Amino acid sequence: MKLAAIDIGSNAVRCQISSVLHQNGKVIFKRVEYIRYAIRLGEDVFSNGLISDRKADKFVKLLHAFQLLLEVHEVDHCMICATSAMRSSRNAPEILQRVREVLGMEIQVIDGVMEADLINRVIASFLDERNYLHIDVGGGSTEFNIYVNREKKASQSFEQGSIRHMQGRDSEVLWNRMRLWIEENAKKYHLSRAIGTGGNINKIFELAHKTTGKPIFRKQIEEVAGRIAAMSMEERINELLLNPDRADVILPAAEIYLSAMKWAKLESMLVPNVGLKDGMLHALYEQHYAPSERFIISSIT
Repeated sequence: MKLAAIDIGSNAVRCQISSVLHQNGKVIFKRVEYIRYAIRLGEDVFSNGLISDRKADKFVKLLHAFQLLLEVHEVDHCMICATSAMRSSRNAPEILQRVREVLGMEIQVIDGVMEADLINRVIASFLDERNYLHIDVGGGSTEFNIYVNREKKASQSFEQGSIRHMQGRDSEVLWNRMRLWIEENAKKYHLSRAIGTGGNINKIFELAHKTTGKPIFRKQIEEVAGRIAAMSMEERINELLLNPDRADVILPAAEIYLSAMKWAKLESMLVPNVGLKDGMLHALYEQHYAPSERFIISSIT
């Protein structure tokens, strides 16, 4: 069987198609197709509150392309979720209705709580007995979760992300709210390590030449951020091979990760390279094939 997840973020839209395999009592999602397109809905929304007609047209064309891809792969079930930019856009209802009428595709606009819950489905398997602060930085929002013995104890979503921060659409009040939430929970739950998700921390991990499964240290994140900051946009693209839509938001995102780690007094972070799309695939499987069972689920490419 094949499942698909389409994650409509503030910076990019991602489509992942995976085959579901069963191996030694485990359910495995094997990636057979993955496409990421940086449409940057948040660039419009966080500036003027609306998605422009030009981007709305491109968005519908992109979803049509994904729809055809799903048909070619004969996907059994698909979930489509939109996050911060679509939550904040005043003309989102009209665009969602247009997609529904033209393509027959239903988009769920999810809140920060559901976004965190979906990511939680894949994060738990990477944790041990230590107490963790999970930091997920997107283009328009950041989700924090506290895990104790692999169990989520607290969570909070803030409308603060890499694009908002880059555009200066945040405030001192919001930063103080984030700091206080983390400081209070770090003290309450005696946190000992961070776990980071999101495209920017994945790229920082790669640039630090870290080994999969090993933690990256705060000092190493600072070193990578310092190296990027010393480069022009052209150098980031040509020398570090960053996509243009990554080259400008990676430092604002790094500042959010580093600030959260400092507030929690954490020195190391796991970076498992999973995210919302993976949680969506797991939710689809549970919904259609395993409503009352618990599975050990892993993802491979």
